Amino acid sequence: MTSRPDPDNEAYVREVHDKGLAFDLGTMSRRRMLTVLGGTGAVALAGGAALFGSGAEAATISCAEEVESETAGPFPADGSNGIDVRTVAGVVRQDIRSSFGGSTTQAKGVPLVFSLVVRDLECKPLVDAAVYVWHCDREGRYSLYSAGATEENYLRGIQVTDRFGRVTFTSIFPACYTGRWPHIHFEVYSSLADATGGAGPIRKTSQIAFPETVADRIYAEAPGYEQSVTNMERITLATDMVFGDDLAAREMATIVGDPRVGYVALLTITVDPTAVEEPGGGMPPGGPGGPRPSGPPPTASPSATATSA
Repeated sequence: MTSRPDPDNEAYVREVHDKGLAFDLGTMSRRRMLTVLGGTGAVALAGGAALFGSGAEAATISCAEEVESETAGPFPADGSNGIDVRTVAGVVRQDIRSSFGGSTTQAKGVPLVFSLVVRDLECKPLVDAAVYVWHCDREGRYSLYSAGATEENYLRGIQVTDRFGRVTFTSIFPACYTGRWPHIHFEVYSSLADATGGAGPIRKTSQIAFPETVADRIYAEAPGYEQSVTNMERITLATDMVFGDDLAAREMATIVGDPRVGYVALLTITVDPTAVEEPGGGMPPGGPGGPRPSGPPPTASPSATATSA
């Protein structure tokens, strides 16, 4: 009887090449996960098999319905509510854990490498588009806005889609703050110039959701997320102000990993590359160009009273 090859063996990688994301993530060893999460953010298996699917796999994925347009929330830093970090030198980067410019503070938390695969309405990869992402830190704070993080700009960054329509970021798993399911915000632009020039247009504003079982485990086991445990007990997908209408049907990421090592996540989305969306996702406090929000910032503390997206 032939024994199963070692998942870290190159012959095994060749054997399972092109079996897809679920298989790749399910068979990835702890050593390989450490390599992916601890390196420069490259997400390729040995032997050239892409972790998030090869060109052959990408060509066979069926088209999904267009991903929902969602609010950018009150803390996008895209010029619709205060500062526009998209225009700041250094924002184009793969690793978004650290602040850039005047600060080098690094956000602490469980490592997360996440990818978006962006497709047009004909299910073709949206190549050379730009994606701006941002999310809260382990304490539930948004850089540039929240008390204790106003001098930071970590957990924000822009990447350009490759020939598969894919962007990848290295970050940390976000907190669950009062009133919101764990999520990551993103905006899609036709080009890097549109994203960093400050004028857009924005083609899609939406959010990435994460499975409850994964979030619960991270919050229970990883240090620094203690308040997220309480907040997760008080929220469901059905009661979330963004995902509640369809339980994040087209916004739920596929994710695998371990709180001790980190996680790898993927979401494939469909967008209309000709659409033009309002800055702020149609819900910026004070309207486009309005002042920064007043009142308590988002926080992982269960005593917070602010409701934010």
